[in-house]
Amino acid sequence: MIDTQLLKHVRKLVTEVGAYQLSRFRSLPPGGGEEKSAREFVSEVDRHSEDLLLKGLGNLLPEAGFYGEETGISGSSKLRWVIDPLDGTSNFLSGLDQFCISVALEVEGQTELGVVLRPASKECFTALRGQGLFRNDHRCPQVTDLPLQQALIGTGFPFRSRDLSAEFFACAEEVLYASRGLRRFGAAALDLSYVAAGFLQGFWESDLEPYDVAAALIFLRESGCIVTNRSGKEYSPYRDRLLVCGPPQIHASLVALVKDHYSVD
Repeated sequence: MIDTQLLKHVRKLVTEVGAYQLSRFRSLPPGGGEEKSAREFVSEVDRHSEDLLLKGLGNLLPEAGFYGEETGISGSSKLRWVIDPLDGTSNFLSGLDQFCISVALEVEGQTELGVVLRPASKECFTALRGQGLFRNDHRCPQVTDLPLQQALIGTGFPFRSRDLSAEFFACAEEVLYASRGLRRFGAAALDLSYVAAGFLQGFWESDLEPYDVAAALIFLRESGCIVTNRSGKEYSPYRDRLLVCGPPQIHASLVALVKDHYSVD
């Protein structure tokens, strides 16, 4: 059953994995890890973290399948854990503490439970569908809407998307001067959690994977954010290349700029 008790167990497991990651943080030399594809790195810490999560989550819900960044897809797709064991691996390997663990439980492709932990600060975002977003056990208010010129916007470089690089940089230039500022932190699950909590007021990025966004999608929807593709249709990480999100007014302005510059949804 997907309830507060299950969420409590998931959070405990994620906290334990976060403690393991901190025990290895800044212990690896700069430039470490393996390049599994262009500009995407993996380390022994990613792999061991995912193993710990697979074992612990499997004990909690033996009938559920898995979609993990490092181990791929297995088991049921109707009830499935979607896991990024270490989002922000390049930051982690470089000794930068902006990294996180993201765990979501999907039912028929919709996130019903989400946990994102930033181990370095012990900041933990959690949500169950219909019960609001919580940050360290404190309920987050609904997001505040603002004009775009008062909003701090997050994004991610198109490191998976060379075909979109020119479109990205043209869009980024316009967003930079239309808003309060632009930030790129290098861990999308945290970026989206920050939008849901109101620390960033909008975000866009291309070619995010389901494990990058699954937990944060429930946070955004529980906090009153709009999440779409370039065309303004409801976003799906299994279909769309572009994600655009924010409170209604900011989203409307941001998605208009994205639509002007990009040629794909």
